[in-house]
Amino acid sequence: MRDLSRATGMSLAGMYHYLGSKERLLYLIQKHTFSTIVERLRGRLAESVDPESGIRTFIANHLEYFLEHQGAMKVLAHEDEVLNGEYGREVAELKREYYRTCRELLDRYKQANGLEFDSRMAALSLFGMMNWIYTWYNPRLDGNREKLAGDMGDLFFHGISVGKKDRINR
Repeated sequence: MRDLSRATGMSLAGMYHYLGSKERLLYLIQKHTFSTIVERLRGRLAESVDPESGIRTFIANHLEYFLEHQGAMKVLAHEDEVLNGEYGREVAELKREYYRTCRELLDRYKQANGLEFDSRMAALSLFGMMNWIYTWYNPRLDGNREKLAGDMGDLFFHGISVGKKDRINR
């Protein structure tokens, strides 16, 4: 709270007056983040034409938000277990909705392509790929968010054994 107070120029007393507590601030950050991501995703998924494009939309949506809001990503990654009570329950439900959406997209992809894989493991692996980008992403080395989303989608769908010549042309 002290760092936030200094960064915003608001007194520490003012921060506590408006926010109430660190837990409430974390709740507001997490609620806003997940609500925004889920709402954006719903709108974008309406435009997806097939199961693979739905998953690629999911990846692009996730990366876009977190590359634009890396501070929120750090809070989510490092303060994930802090919220209790009603705050914790509300944020946990938003997270479950987001996770369920990912699982549903993977299940549709699996069914459409006659594949057998563990959708839970695939979803959690995908989140693992996406959630730590704030620790290593460098636009000069890794390209813009569209390139990153495409590369990450290719890696997710095709693994590391696919050469550049076999990748989808963009």
